Amino acid sequence: MRLEHKVAIITGAANGIGLEAAKTFAKEGAKVIMADYDVETGGIRAAELRNEGHDVAFVQVNVANRESVDQMVNQSVEQYGKIDILINNAGITRDAMLTKMASEDFQRVLDVNLTGVFHCTQAVVPYMVEQGKGKIVVTSSVSGVYGNVGQTNYAAAKAGVIGMVKTWAKELGRKGINVNAVAPGFTETNMVAAVPEKVIQQMVAMVPLQRLGKPEDIAKAYLYLASDDADYVTGTVLHVDGGIMM
Repeated sequence: MRLEHKVAIITGAANGIGLEAAKTFAKEGAKVIMADYDVETGGIRAAELRNEGHDVAFVQVNVANRESVDQMVNQSVEQYGKIDILINNAGITRDAMLTKMASEDFQRVLDVNLTGVFHCTQAVVPYMVEQGKGKIVVTSSVSGVYGNVGQTNYAAAKAGVIGMVKTWAKELGRKGINVNAVAPGFTETNMVAAVPEKVIQQMVAMVPLQRLGKPEDIAKAYLYLASDDADYVTGTVLHVDGGIMM
């Protein structure tokens, strides 16, 4: 198993890509801390994995709040003694055209999708530095690379995390810590489920592989970057988008 004896925190793990990542990591032998704001759903999903024999815990977290993040990290270390992997997966959308986007919606997306990544990474890094090794993966998006109509806030946050990943890779590489990003394309999540079918078909038509991504496609990318297979990979953005960025 590729993550045996590893301890991984996965944010946004109650649903979608984060949940699939939790399942994938657990099956690969990791001890998984499923962190999410949604206590009810997250608790149920964690219990399901434990019933399958996996070592999984659920911790509520609001990544936009530093005190909440510190509590998450402290609880994780108390339970498992270390943190080997951080998957910064939590994210939200508040889409609107520029002229109609409310300031509070712009700020809320940055608080979760950008500042939340900063909070979680800064809180975890001291433990990884002490261990002399760690893997940090941040979820970006193709929207953060080429922009997207109606997503000023989301695109800004996802572009921002790429800048942070490259900066942290330079700062932390000498301390044995790898930092990388995954940039999903159009993926079958709750966010996409709310999109009209006509628009989804237009999205699929843009993708060379002619399908939407599945959460497991992204989870497998997380697994690679979190595993020893990626020990010589840092500061990169791995596009998992069906070829849309070619």
